[in-house]
Amino acid sequence: MTDSRAAERKTTLDKDLARLGELGEATSFVSRRLVAPGLALLFMALAAFATSMVTGGEMRTLAIIAAAALAAYMALNIGANDVANNVGPAVGAKVLTMGGALAMAAVFEVAGALVAGGEVVETISSRIVPPASVDGPTLALLMLAALLSAALWINVATWIGAPVSTTHSIVGAVVGAGVAAAGFASVDWSAIAAITASWITSPILGGVIAAAFLAFIKTAIIYREDKITAARLWVPLLIAVMAGAFAIYLTLIGNVANLSGGTTALIGLGAFVLAWVAAHFYVRRLSEGMENRRQSLKRLFTVPLIISAALLSFAHGANDVANAVGPLAAIVRAVGDDGGAAGTTPIWVMTIGALGISFGLLLFGPRLVRMVGQEITKLNPMRAFCIALSAALTVIVASWFGLPVSSTHIAVGAVFGVGFFREWYLANSVQRRRYLQRRAAERAAGLPDLSGAQPEETPGKAKTGKRAAQTEITRRRLVRRAHVRTIVAAWVVTVPVSASLAAAIFACLATLA
Repeated sequence: MTDSRAAERKTTLDKDLARLGELGEATSFVSRRLVAPGLALLFMALAAFATSMVTGGEMRTLAIIAAAALAAYMALNIGANDVANNVGPAVGAKVLTMGGALAMAAVFEVAGALVAGGEVVETISSRIVPPASVDGPTLALLMLAALLSAALWINVATWIGAPVSTTHSIVGAVVGAGVAAAGFASVDWSAIAAITASWITSPILGGVIAAAFLAFIKTAIIYREDKITAARLWVPLLIAVMAGAFAIYLTLIGNVANLSGGTTALIGLGAFVLAWVAAHFYVRRLSEGMENRRQSLKRLFTVPLIISAALLSFAHGANDVANAVGPLAAIVRAVGDDGGAAGTTPIWVMTIGALGISFGLLLFGPRLVRMVGQEITKLNPMRAFCIALSAALTVIVASWFGLPVSSTHIAVGAVFGVGFFREWYLANSVQRRRYLQRRAAERAAGLPDLSGAQPEETPGKAKTGKRAAQTEITRRRLVRRAHVRTIVAAWVVTVPVSASLAAAIFACLATLA
C-alpha cells in the first residue's frame, strides 16, 4: 500500500514537473518574440536621452527630443522594410546567409548614411514645405506629425509583408501635415506630381532592364554549346558594366562634390575599364577546369553579386537616411539654436538615422528579406545579379531623363521583371526549345547530359509544344500573384494613407498645443 502511494505521488510529481517544463518553454517562446520590440524601444529611449544631453534638456527643446525618438522609430522601420531590397536577392540566390547579409548591410548602411547622406537630408527638411511658409513652432508640429505618420505606415506595411517606398511614405506625410498646417499653397505640387509619376516609371524601368540582362545571359551564355568560352567572353563585360554603373550610381545618389555630368561619366568609364581588366583575369582563373554546365556558371556571379549588395546598401544609407532624420533636422533648425547653418546637418542627427536603420534591419529585417529574395520568384546568382545591375542602371537612366524614382520600386520591379520574363521565355523561346531538343537527342543517343538544366526550366518532359509549356507555367506560377497584388496595392495607397494620417495627427497635436 505504501509503495503504491509512493508511486502515485511520483507519477503526480512527474506530471507537475512536465507541466512546469512546458510552461517554461512557452514562456521562453513568447519572451523571444518580445526581445526585438524591447530593444527597439530601448534604442528610441537612448536616442531621446542622448538628444537631451546635446540640447541641454530645456523646455523649448522638448520638441527636438520627441522628434529624435520618432526619428529613431522611423529609422528602425526603414531598416526593417527597405533594406531587404538590397540584400534580398543575394540571400534568395543563396550567395549570402541571412546573418551574413544582415551584418554586411548594417555596416554599409551606416557608412553610406554618415559619409554621403547629409546633402540628401535637405530635400526632406526644407524643399517640400519651405520653412518660410510656416512659423517655427508650427513647422515643428508638422514634422513631428509627418515622422509619426510615415513610421506607423511603414510599420504596418512591414507587418503585412509589403516592401513599400519609405521616400513616398515620408513625402506623403510631409505633404499631408503641410496642407493641414498651412493650406495647399504651402506645398510644391510639381514635385509631388513627379513623385506620383515614379509609381509607374520605377518598377517598369527596373523590370525591363533586369529582364533584358537576363535575356542576354540566357541567349549569349546559358544556351550555348560551349558555355565556359561564352562566359569568359561576356561575364567580364557584365561585371565591368556593373562596376561602371555603380560608380555613376554612387556619385549621383551620394551627391559627391556636386560633380558635373562629364566628370561623373569619366568616373564611370574609368571604373568600367578597371573592372573589365580585373574581371577578365578573375573569370578566366575561376573557370579553369569547370564543367560545361549551367550550374558551373553560377560560381562566376557570386563575388560580383556580394559586392553589388554591399554597394546597394551603401547607396541606400546615403539616400534614405533623409527619410528618417530630414524632419528632425528641420525641427532642430526651427526650434533650437544649435542646429547649424542652413544646408548643414548635425552629426548627432545623422547618427540617429544611421544606427536606427542598421538596428531595424538586424532586429526586424529577415521577414522582408525572405519576401523579396525567396517568395516572389525563385532566384539564382545570375538572376539576382541582373536585379542588382538593374537597380544601378535604372537610377542612371531616370536621372538622365529627370525622373524621380524609388529604390524600393526599382528593386521589387526588377524581381517582378525577372520572374515574368522567365514565364514568357519558358513558353516562347525558340532558342531554348531547340537547345532542349538537341539535348534530348543526345541523351537518346547515349551521350552525357551536361546542360545542368533545372527541373523548373524543363517542365513537362513527356510533353511537347507551346500548349504543354503554357499549362506547366499556369501550374507552377513562377511569379506568385498574391504577393504581386499585395505589394502593388501597398504602393498605390502609400502616399494617400501617410498624408491623411499625418494631417489627422497634426490636427491632434495642434489642438493639444
